[in-house]
Amino acid sequence: MLDFTGKVVLITGGGAGIGRESAILFAQHGAKVVINSVGPTSGQETVNLIRQKGGEAIFIRGDVANNAFCKQLVEKTVEAYGRLDILVNSAGIVRPGNVCEVSEETIDEVLAVNVKGVFFTSKYAIEEMTKTGGGNIVHIASAACMYGVKNRSVYTASKGAIVALTKAMAVDHAHQHIRVNAICPGATITPSLEERFQTSADPDALRAQFVANHPIGRLAEPIEIAYSVVFVASDESAFTTGAAFMIDGGVSL
Repeated sequence: MLDFTGKVVLITGGGAGIGRESAILFAQHGAKVVINSVGPTSGQETVNLIRQKGGEAIFIRGDVANNAFCKQLVEKTVEAYGRLDILVNSAGIVRPGNVCEVSEETIDEVLAVNVKGVFFTSKYAIEEMTKTGGGNIVHIASAACMYGVKNRSVYTASKGAIVALTKAMAVDHAHQHIRVNAICPGATITPSLEERFQTSADPDALRAQFVANHPIGRLAEPIEIAYSVVFVASDESAFTTGAAFMIDGGVSL
């Protein structure tokens, strides 16, 4: 049975979608949870949802694209709860365009959040985890890194980088009893995806296209991905590191 009693979990991008559902699930299984979000209200809303169910959580607002903030985020987590056991890097952004269309500014923006944010938050988390005997890091990548996604060049590249980083980190830090794994979701019904549907020329047609791309015949709910996040961070998954789990409804097939 999953049990995170006494564990401290930091989740970036915890204000919505997969990050929010993962936070709630960790808290339900006994963890103390630190929610990070760049928005002023969404992270606190996640905290409120956790507290309403009897869990313990705090919100730290800030942008993981900033190296100095990543350090502060980990420091504030340890100040609040004394340690850091699990890091979930869920913060991420999507920008459209093929390589002929994407500007240098957009490339820098996406890589700053999706790659540098993961890199530096992990760096500071590892420094703390080694003080208490180890820990777990879970990156939220994407099934997109396993196949070509039209008009999403820099996003796809950023998520591919996360899978490669997962493997490198797993090798580098196994001797410190730190496991590192990645979850690669298929299309998941998050606020950002819903916004993409609604702002398209034909929302129903675009949604139907997404569904048709998944052999399982539907899109994922955030809670379904969250269960995978929580499991891979648990003691029940203690022999797993350096893996990229395709939780994608078969889309990568």
